[in-house]
Amino acid sequence: MTEEIKQAARPDTILVSVMYVNNETGVIQPIKEIAKLVHEKGALFMTDVTQAVGKIGIDDIGIDLLCFSGHKMYAPKGIGALYVRQKGNKVKLTPQNHGGGHEQGLRSGTLNVPGIIALARVCEIANEEMALNQRNISALRDKLETELLKLPNNSLNGDSENKIYNTTNICFKGQDANFLIGRMKNIAVSNGSAYSSAVVEPSHVLKAMGLSDDEAFVSLRFSLGRYNSNEDIETVISKIKELTQRTGRLH
Repeated sequence: MTEEIKQAARPDTILVSVMYVNNETGVIQPIKEIAKLVHEKGALFMTDVTQAVGKIGIDDIGIDLLCFSGHKMYAPKGIGALYVRQKGNKVKLTPQNHGGGHEQGLRSGTLNVPGIIALARVCEIANEEMALNQRNISALRDKLETELLKLPNNSLNGDSENKIYNTTNICFKGQDANFLIGRMKNIAVSNGSAYSSAVVEPSHVLKAMGLSDDEAFVSLRFSLGRYNSNEDIETVISKIKELTQRTGRLH
């Protein structure tokens, strides 16, 4: 990633934004190194930590702007946060909601107080239980990943080491993704990126990594949480093994 930024940055670049943890593959980007490089180029650096917050530490990563959505860490949907570094920061925020001049002129209107309080409490709980969740969830994810990669022609998308502990993305080469997804009752997985209600395109993330359209279409993302159990993992493994023995070739 750092090499790509070196090549892409121009003298007139004012802001670089990089996702801390990719939502499809779980790959963790070297944010500290990227922030240092961006600042050397004279630009501001922003990162979206939605997939990382509450799972791994994000202190002192050298950013100017940071945003996240609370629902990924069990806060209510509709609440999130934007962090703006104060010391030496050149960021000038423009209000999106105008009117009463609330929040020092940054956001007019009534705030979502219950959501804000809930988000704060969720952050406290996530910080207290981070090590425990990492140990439990990573064990389940590793078991799922190991067993699925034993199946013929399957391969892992992304880095096998430098990734968040709750996510895996597996390419089921030669399989029919619609067949698999349609018959995995009560099992939630994702495939492709829905650009509209009528059209599903192959993942732009996986294509950028070098996968073909067919390979991207038959890649499934599995995301685990604190409420998943070993029984859940056994069920998923068993069901996928059953389905991959029954399904035909791609298309």
